[in-house]
Amino acid sequence: MRPSASLHRLADFVPIVLLRIDERLIHGQVVIGWASQLRPDRYVVVDDELAKSRWEQDLYRLGAGGAEVLFPTCEQARARASEWRVSPERTIVLTKDVSTMRRLAAGGSLLGDNVVIGGVHPAAGRREVLTYVHLTESEMSELGALVDEGLEVSARDLPDAHAVDFEHLKRRWNSSN
Repeated sequence: MRPSASLHRLADFVPIVLLRIDERLIHGQVVIGWASQLRPDRYVVVDDELAKSRWEQDLYRLGAGGAEVLFPTCEQARARASEWRVSPERTIVLTKDVSTMRRLAAGGSLLGDNVVIGGVHPAAGRREVLTYVHLTESEMSELGALVDEGLEVSARDLPDAHAVDFEHLKRRWNSSN
């Protein structure tokens, strides 16, 4: 199935229309690129530290247009994931790192969903997998665990870009040694 066809099927039938790992959280690619196609009513930014910082939350809300923005801890988001699946509000769920997405998916709360990796930038111990995705060995292992738990993992910076599946990401990561 073409990536855009897959996106439209997901957007038409699942109130959680996007699960995305992106260090920048709410920013131009998400708001202009993804949201213009997925039309979210709500952003859920899952981050334990951000959940405690009102002033940072206010900064992210400024970029979200008219959509509601929630800032739950990972534990709170995992408890509410099933509620968001059946809610009529179209929801984009964002985490800034692989570890948080892995914790969010624990216990099958995201079973069958597709996790899209967006911007994960260079840092100590990370290798370039794609120009916009740099991962450590631990992050690759956590992505593999998501796949093992029944989630589809791919990388895509924008909705019309080609989706790079986990097997391809793994081959690229292994060849970057």
